[in-house]
Amino acid sequence: MWRYYTGLAVALFECVLLAWPSSALGSFDLFATKQYVASGPFAGSSDAAMCQKDKIQSQLTLADVVDLALCNNPQTHSVWAGSRVQAAQLGSSISAYLPTLSGPISVLNSRTSIGATTTDSSLKSASVSISYLLYDFGGREANVENSKQLLVAANATRDETLQGVFLTAVQSYYTLFSARASVQSYQIAEAAARKSLDAAQARYQAGTATQADRLQAQTALSQTVLNRIRAEGDAANAQGTLANIMGFDASQPFELAPVPEPSPDSAAEQGIGKLIADARQRRPDLAAAEAQIKAAEAQLVATKAAGLPSISLNGGISRSLSQDAGIASTSHSNSLGVRIDVPWFSGYRDTYRNRAAQAQLEGKVAERDRLANQIALEVWTAYQALLTNSQALRAADDLVASADQSEKMALGRYKAGVGSILDALTAQSTLASAHQQRVSALYNFQASKFAIAQAIGQLDLTLVGTKN
Repeated sequence: MWRYYTGLAVALFECVLLAWPSSALGSFDLFATKQYVASGPFAGSSDAAMCQKDKIQSQLTLADVVDLALCNNPQTHSVWAGSRVQAAQLGSSISAYLPTLSGPISVLNSRTSIGATTTDSSLKSASVSISYLLYDFGGREANVENSKQLLVAANATRDETLQGVFLTAVQSYYTLFSARASVQSYQIAEAAARKSLDAAQARYQAGTATQADRLQAQTALSQTVLNRIRAEGDAANAQGTLANIMGFDASQPFELAPVPEPSPDSAAEQGIGKLIADARQRRPDLAAAEAQIKAAEAQLVATKAAGLPSISLNGGISRSLSQDAGIASTSHSNSLGVRIDVPWFSGYRDTYRNRAAQAQLEGKVAERDRLANQIALEVWTAYQALLTNSQALRAADDLVASADQSEKMALGRYKAGVGSILDALTAQSTLASAHQQRVSALYNFQASKFAIAQAIGQLDLTLVGTKN
């Protein structure tokens, strides 16, 4: 009967191993740790397989650009994997609350020959041991708490990285718009320079202008052509950079949907003190630093508990069947008891481990304080940039308007023969510079609104009109 049950147990065990697919074993999550990973403002970007890469074939809005960057960029895949690693570590720590079962099953057959005598013998044995930790002075709880806090820190670090990718995508998006707008402004400047050259040639042929006027106009046109060619190169580089951020090759073609021009407003110009306070409540990197402190505190408890006694419940069952020269014998044993492990002396290893854990805790606290000060500086810098860019955009609008009137007047005076070619070319150069300054102010203002949102920890998908 014993042989039957042993064989049946072995057969069932082998069937389970062969029938259970490796994918099911890999996805098994008894402690439901995955729920702690797919959380936060960017949870929808966690599954790369669901990323709609084909949207690159249509006109991309800012929301599309950010969505592709968050779900298709390899950097985001890496940080999500880091959170899943820490979630698995949490499951490993929780498993200490379950008993452990182990036991060998062995079958040994032998044949001994002495002269003409041959003897066959066999030994079949199976045993199961169980061990369960009853008490270890809080070490097990501390290890679980340590893993939980490290998972919180990993998720917060992940969200910080995703916010960085988000902001980089937004900045690259506006950089591309700025580069393309620069191309357009240089094309306008090139057209204006051609008008000046045509006017200089017309006056030269009429005998009312000198060869120097015509040469000066030709030089100005050549310079605008050179500027336009360089701007086109910058636009191509900006497009390749944005494609790369979205997780594609730099050569991937795409088009951006047109966007309305913004107007400066003071809605985001809140008190700097409130912004800094909000940042210290919302910033994921500061949340990660706080979690690291709690993890270090738990690690200190676990390190101290490692040097204290532990109490375990142990039991075992073993069965064996031997047969030698046709004589069979069986044996069995059962055991159940409580085991107390007392670490009497470890060569001061535990003492130094405790000191190291205490020093690590102090280091985490100092890093948190440094980061809090750094966040205040980043908010201040982003706030000042927003104010500056808002005021610069207003001033740039006035500059373009006045430069446009000046250019028209200077060119009209030259065509009428009462102005110099130098005045016309200077006015055109000023107008081209004004257009460039407005382009820079326009998209710097757009990007600075997202930069301050990132600085205070409020950068999420709702800012671009989408929520996965």
